[in-house]
Amino acid sequence: MRTGDAAAESTALLRGGTATGIGSWPGVDPREAATTILGELPDLTHLVELPARGPGADMVGRMSALLIDLRFDTTTRGYRLSPRPGSLSRRARDLLRADLDALEEAWEVSGSTGTGRVVKVQVCGPLTLAAQVELPGGHRILTDRGAVRDVSESLAEGLDRHVAEIRKRLGAEVVVQLDEPSIDDVLNGSLRGVSVLDTVRALPDPEALAVLDAVITAQSAPVLVHSCAEPPPLDFLRRSAAAAVGFDLATIGTKNLDAIGEIVDAGKFVALGLVPTTAPPAPVTWREIAEPGVRLIDRLGFHRSALANSVIVSPACGLGAAPLPWARTAIGLAAEVARAFAEEPESLDFDA
Repeated sequence: MRTGDAAAESTALLRGGTATGIGSWPGVDPREAATTILGELPDLTHLVELPARGPGADMVGRMSALLIDLRFDTTTRGYRLSPRPGSLSRRARDLLRADLDALEEAWEVSGSTGTGRVVKVQVCGPLTLAAQVELPGGHRILTDRGAVRDVSESLAEGLDRHVAEIRKRLGAEVVVQLDEPSIDDVLNGSLRGVSVLDTVRALPDPEALAVLDAVITAQSAPVLVHSCAEPPPLDFLRRSAAAAVGFDLATIGTKNLDAIGEIVDAGKFVALGLVPTTAPPAPVTWREIAEPGVRLIDRLGFHRSALANSVIVSPACGLGAAPLPWARTAIGLAAEVARAFAEEPESLDFDA
């Protein structure tokens, strides 16, 4: 586990008034994707995921390249643990290596080496991993406490190595994002088992928090936990060791507002998913995208400086399924909104 001093030092890599992407990106060309993201998101660029390339390139399958001593195989339902490395594991490793090579090349060409730029990497969180991947017998990993512990420990170690490799390749500091889209299903017990009549027990909050924090506290980088659950379990995430919590603001109702305020009061950053993942019927401006975030801070009673100090701007979720033109527009809008939050939060007025 990292010391408090190390955690405080690494948390300084996160800043409010910045923009980032969630992870997935359309297309299959890692060089084009890396160049685009590096150019559009200068403050917190990220290593993209390109799920259109197929098995091993999506959020869950990619983990077969990172886990230590655990590998996946494919099934008709998705992925399962495999007793030995197979074609899926080799494919996942090859795709991840291609992504890292592309980012390293773009990093050097852009002159980013030694500039202090920060890069974010995204991985599937331990709860979602345990929910979505099966044991060899067909049951979800989540049904076996020992297997959940093994996956969590493997992820913690593999992710730490992944971060170290990126630091070495780029000469940059790293922020980690854990994606937990299945977290509500895990906490609520709403996952289906191997048959319609078979259900998967809810994981009690203390147990789930221990699993999540085991991965977070093992890292030498600050961790952002992102969930596109509707709504995300904000109180649960506030109690985690994460330095930042990300979510789609459109999923938030009045009953969730206090939890957001408590996250900010706790000194954590909030990554507000303000930009939709699909193009609106009519063109939108950055001011229209910014308005819900500004009104949220006002309604919570925080000074507008919180937009610059505590808010990271992002799309609502990954852009892997979006048309490429909208994906580029979306991250451009996120960057414009973040710039306005950082430079002129007090002057933002939407009542006219």
